Amino acid sequence: MQHKCKVTVIDKKCYADLQEKYLADPNSGPCPCYEVGDEFIFERYDTRDDFWHCGLNTLSKANSLSLSTAGGKNFPHCSEAWDAIARYIYTALQGGSIMRHWTNDERMMIACCSDGTRPVIFKIERIDYNAVYIENINIIKDEDKLKIIKSLKAISAVSDVIFKDDKFIEVILNSREVPCEMLKNAVELAGEFKVLKID
Repeated sequence: MQHKCKVTVIDKKCYADLQEKYLADPNSGPCPCYEVGDEFIFERYDTRDDFWHCGLNTLSKANSLSLSTAGGKNFPHCSEAWDAIARYIYTALQGGSIMRHWTNDERMMIACCSDGTRPVIFKIERIDYNAVYIENINIIKDEDKLKIIKSLKAISAVSDVIFKDDKFIEVILNSREVPCEMLKNAVELAGEFKVLKID
């Protein structure tokens, strides 16, 4: 089983009274690095290691047209935010319990950056998946891909199926691990497909 981490900006606060009283620029306003709805996907698989690169280029969904969104192209995450959320991201990428007995799902945590006058609030989620490698995946027709997706989604623990760059299929799991043999059978029952390996 493999793991990714999804980070979503769920709220922003701005305490203008504290900024006026304590900051060098009393009109600093809300954080310019993040917008509510921004999503970031961290991966650590094969040659990709987004944690090592402090989340650079992890922005998967931007809620504004600003090119200076943290985690975007050539714009790293804010150091205050990274300091506050990095340990949860690392735990998720390693497949660990992000916040056992604190949140209602140990695969998730709510955290905020350490800027006391304009904190950004993040939802950090561990995404569990299996990478399923199929022989000749690069020549599978679209209608056959749909058959494979339908067959895999018939397994109750499977929440999504994504073909990744003609290399493998990501089978996203919800709350529990699925035996590899079950995934293999689902793919092979969808047609004349041969599963090479499952990570």
